[in-house]
Amino acid sequence: MSALLALEDGSVFRGASFGAEGTVTGEVCFNTSMTGYQEILTDPSYKGQIVALTYPEIGNYGVNEEDVESYQAHVSGFIVRELSPVTSNYRSTGSLENYLKKNGIPGIKHIDTRALTKKLRSSGSMKGILTTETMSDGEAVARAKAWHGLVGVDYVKEVTCAKPYRWDPEGRQAGTWRDSHELAVNPSLGQLPELKYKVVAYDFGIKYNILRRLREQGFDVTVVPATTPASEVLAMQPDGVFLSNGPGDPAALDYAHRAVSEIVGKVPLFGICLGHQVMGHALGGGTFKLKFGHRGGNQPVKDLLTGKVSITSQNHGFAVDGEKLDPEQVEVTHINLNDGTCEGLRHKKHSAFSVQYHPEAAPGPHDANYFFSEFRNEIERSKKGV
Repeated sequence: MSALLALEDGSVFRGASFGAEGTVTGEVCFNTSMTGYQEILTDPSYKGQIVALTYPEIGNYGVNEEDVESYQAHVSGFIVRELSPVTSNYRSTGSLENYLKKNGIPGIKHIDTRALTKKLRSSGSMKGILTTETMSDGEAVARAKAWHGLVGVDYVKEVTCAKPYRWDPEGRQAGTWRDSHELAVNPSLGQLPELKYKVVAYDFGIKYNILRRLREQGFDVTVVPATTPASEVLAMQPDGVFLSNGPGDPAALDYAHRAVSEIVGKVPLFGICLGHQVMGHALGGGTFKLKFGHRGGNQPVKDLLTGKVSITSQNHGFAVDGEKLDPEQVEVTHINLNDGTCEGLRHKKHSAFSVQYHPEAAPGPHDANYFFSEFRNEIERSKKGV
């Protein structure tokens, strides 16, 4: 079956269909990761997006039950150059194509993803449509243009949990999710510390691997819906509050900005990705839309305090405007070495810090994993009154 991808600028790409049949609209963006397509598909941050992978062949290691990052797949559509006809991995329980069919996600293959990526880099991420239906080029482009886009849209309410829940109190998920071969070599990887500190995590679209990393630090994590008022969170008497990743425009989340601003100074705060952007708004700054975003596992970030450079995993289309932050209150701690945008910030007087990238990244890189232990250190210093 044939498939069509059309962009708002009038560009049309024709290829072959794979996965589910149907028509979807969304923001067309690209990800430069060589592996991790199942994690990308199930990352709530991709809500409302049609994702193109730049690596030329995708699907060779199949899919499994362990590598999902949330309760379901969230991308609107999927774009690849070649779909591997062979699935070969001892952990595989199915093919990528069948996974997309099962989750109702249309895909298109056999198009020039390099040409598509160059266009998106030059012109920026665009509104688009992916369809397996019979449709003229003109109609497809018109429907792409008519889509509402991401700016000003709150997608968080579509992916957040419906009610609070305590995550993995018995350590069954965080302690056993690791690969059996890893555990055979190093059994200590499956051992978890005792629960010591209570952390409340705002679910803006939280990833499972973030929750695993928090549990590995001895945190007893309660996840709450994105719209939970600060008063309810503080009434739970947490030792720290975590702000998760998530989709859409951070400027549209007034309720989150307000809640975080009311928590700053009360307990230690740590934010990742959208949580970083919400923190930026709460501390008096703002955000802006990037031309084509940062999506991939090879983004270089410099720590301005130490000079150290980390290679990071990222997935975002908006950035914190560091120039709008009050330098007397907030400092920019990390920058992206490709474009100089703000990748981290910290409050100068209160325990509140955040990073734009993903220190929990699965499958990697893991250069920045230390931020979870830093959050624990912040909580311990707070408990001692330091």
